Amino acid sequence: MLKLFNKTTNQLISGELQPAESFLDRGIGLLKFKKIEPEYILWIKKCNSIHTFFMRFSIDCVFVDTNLVIKSLHQEVKPWRLIWPQWGATSVLEMSAGAIERWQLKKGDQLYVVS
Repeated sequence: MLKLFNKTTNQLISGELQPAESFLDRGIGLLKFKKIEPEYILWIKKCNSIHTFFMRFSIDCVFVDTNLVIKSLHQEVKPWRLIWPQWGATSVLEMSAGAIERWQLKKGDQLYVVS
């Protein structure tokens, strides 16, 4: 499992970062869960917009560019919603609702990943 850090605040965000790179993993996303743990983050690569159709819970979404700089944040995205393409974003981090506030993530923060 990968770990996600916020370089801007020198903080560990999550030790449970799961990349979704295959077509199947990206398509299923968080649909297979009834809920996710606060530390779990799904990293959907090559993605700048999402939907929460068929989901059973709200999520926070952090869109990042190729350098993992935060481009936009969306809190408490409820099921059956659509987030349109985010300018400059190349991937999205989907996490439990409240995570953005809990980790005090901000637009422009520099994130990085380690194994």
